[in-house]
Amino acid sequence: MTESTSSTVGHYRSFGLRRLTAAIGAEISGLDITAPLSQPQVDELHDALARHQVLFFRDQRFGLESHKAFGRRFGALHVHPSAPSHPEHPEVLRIHADADSKIVAGERWHSDVSCEQHPPLGSILYLHTLPPVGGDTLFASMFAAYDALSPRFKALLEGLTATHDGEHVFRGRFGNYGRPDDGRRHPRASHPVVRTHPVSGRKAIFVNPGFTTHIDGVPAAESEAILGFLFAHCAKPDFQVRFHWEPHSVAFWDNRSTQHLAVWDYFPHVRSGYRVTVQGDLPA
Repeated sequence: MTESTSSTVGHYRSFGLRRLTAAIGAEISGLDITAPLSQPQVDELHDALARHQVLFFRDQRFGLESHKAFGRRFGALHVHPSAPSHPEHPEVLRIHADADSKIVAGERWHSDVSCEQHPPLGSILYLHTLPPVGGDTLFASMFAAYDALSPRFKALLEGLTATHDGEHVFRGRFGNYGRPDDGRRHPRASHPVVRTHPVSGRKAIFVNPGFTTHIDGVPAAESEAILGFLFAHCAKPDFQVRFHWEPHSVAFWDNRSTQHLAVWDYFPHVRSGYRVTVQGDLPA
């Protein structure tokens, strides 16, 4: 590690890095991620992702193949269990909203597809077309959210698991996109309420309003109270960074330690791009 965590500006050997908040987020400069990367470059980006949780890049003109190639440097690519993918590139999700959109992806705080048994390691979103104003994405650090809890509340959460369910999120959502879900079973999984990051060893809250339905093994009223507190706590501005997109920007976020929310404040304008997602491991 050559980057100083106490400075707002730091440098790895392969690129420049500027921290955006004390809790989360860094902008990377001096690196073309659309070109093939060396292993040392990948290693440093992986380290920066674990430290800063979401990395932002400007002026990166991805094609679908270069987008996938970049994602594969961090692991096998994930195929979404429910959403329609690109017909020739099943690992690629189109992220698009315009005047005909009734809903958009990511309007609630969530961690991508946390309802799977092995939730994704990270997601890499490339936007090529942006509205004249609006369309920001908010990211929240679940490391910072966990660290801010009292010791007694941390003790309460220790050992608890929660159910994450894709049924209420995905059922009937994609019928207009040629992906009817008659007979389809959407993912459902139970995960620790607090997970340990496999790279940094830090603890992170791992429940979110998008997918988490209840705490396992406790009365419904207690589950509702615990989750209600955690959802409100995790959404505090203290733990957030807000990214203002420009054409050909990229955000690479760690789903193991963040939540995010896409702000739909630009209707009826177009916001469009593509996302690839890197497969993850079993939360511990």
